[in-house]
Amino acid sequence: MGPGGRAASAALVGGSVAIFGALRRLALALPRPAAVRSRPGRVWRWRNLLVSFAHSVLAGLWALFSLWHSPELLSDIQDGYSVSGHLLVCFSSGYFIHDTLDIIFNHQSRSSWEYLVHHAMAISAFVSLIITGRFLVAAMLLLLVEVSNIFLTVRMLMKMSNVPSPALYEANKYINLVMYFAFRLAPQAYLTWYFLRYVEVQGQGAFLTANLLLLDAMILMYFSRLLRSDFFPSLRKGSAGRDVDGEKFLID
Repeated sequence: MGPGGRAASAALVGGSVAIFGALRRLALALPRPAAVRSRPGRVWRWRNLLVSFAHSVLAGLWALFSLWHSPELLSDIQDGYSVSGHLLVCFSSGYFIHDTLDIIFNHQSRSSWEYLVHHAMAISAFVSLIITGRFLVAAMLLLLVEVSNIFLTVRMLMKMSNVPSPALYEANKYINLVMYFAFRLAPQAYLTWYFLRYVEVQGQGAFLTANLLLLDAMILMYFSRLLRSDFFPSLRKGSAGRDVDGEKFLID
């Protein structure tokens, strides 16, 4: 990519950061459930999750539609290119940058360190893809995870707001599990297999493979938390009495 292309991509990423900043301000003006208003520590987390939900809906459906519309991209994960995929990666890079700044500036780094690690991995990987124009299809596959995150974020919002309908939470619980398998575990497993089998372990390939393997470990840890929390609560340890109002865990 030439200097002009890099400048245009940087502008797109910056524009995305601004968009999510505007969404954050909009979230401040939205009404909050009584359970959130009564616990000051939950206010930041509620607003942050609303912005995360917006990103999940937009990026998840964008990735799904782009791959459905251009399935030939899947035949060339390393060098396949589409304008839609490039724009999507720039858009999501802006979200991860915005969310990182939101966590740091609101003094949530200690309680949200898992997100900071995840975002640092995503930002560094996506910037390398934007610059080189390679592995964009891999990024699109990874961003299918945002379809799963729609239901995961709904789950967390319902827990925070003490939703009065247990049936609604139960329904989302099983949908969330199915989506976790279909849009998080399956694409991640396929990409891990692909990278270990076909991608040279040097340069950008080595960097992305290392990121992918670390993400594998994180995803399996989050999956075990999800199972313990929603399906095997008797196996949870050390959660009694823990105040998580200000914390932003991927799974809790």
